[in-house]
Amino acid sequence: MDEKKNTVRAAERALDILLCFTNQAELGLTDIAKKTGLNKSTVFRLLATLEGKGFIKRDLRSDKYQLGIRIWELAGQIYQSSDPAMLFLPEMEQLRDTLDETVSLYIRDGAERIRVQAVESNQAIRRVAPIGVRMPILVGASGKVFMAFLQKHDRNQLLTESGMSEEEKQEYEKQLQEIRQNGFALSVEERETGTAAISVPVFHRDGHLLAALAVSGPVSRMSIDQMSAFASSLKHAAEHCRQIAK
Repeated sequence: MDEKKNTVRAAERALDILLCFTNQAELGLTDIAKKTGLNKSTVFRLLATLEGKGFIKRDLRSDKYQLGIRIWELAGQIYQSSDPAMLFLPEMEQLRDTLDETVSLYIRDGAERIRVQAVESNQAIRRVAPIGVRMPILVGASGKVFMAFLQKHDRNQLLTESGMSEEEKQEYEKQLQEIRQNGFALSVEERETGTAAISVPVFHRDGHLLAALAVSGPVSRMSIDQMSAFASSLKHAAEHCRQIAK
């Protein structure tokens, strides 16, 4: 039994090490030890195992670690025809070409949203949208789209856990009601200074909320009027996504 527990714990630690690379492409031994809270000798042994299996590679020049080829081989299996990140990519590219701003696709994971796909604008000054970034679900255009169109009990649970006062919840609910009426959400510098966004829901053909589709860019180009003018194109793209969702 103890051996089984130790095996599970080792697997958890190895996964914790891999998760250190979520937002950084290259890390040293000390960096990984700090992030995981493990001692260096333990981290070194686990890194050696992961390296042997191809999940981690070590740059001998910098003595730092990166994700290995096995990660990309596994990731390649995600990118199937049923995956929204790939399935909706042509529609996102067409939307980017039409509006000439950065287009992003988000999915919900609990109290967070994750950017799973992005197509950047061709403009010199543009919204850079790294894939894989996690953001809080309560703020930002896409976050509020999820909140507005979630099932009521899910929404209430997230609001209860938010720490908002009753007055703040009532005001927030008014915003969500307006989003449901309009079919889109706007945000101006809510999460990131200098950036604005508009987002719409993407529903599955069976009616459940699948994702949030957003267009973002610098506030100098993304005024309230301009974003509102983008709404019809976004809704049209979201409807196409709904039709091809599997």
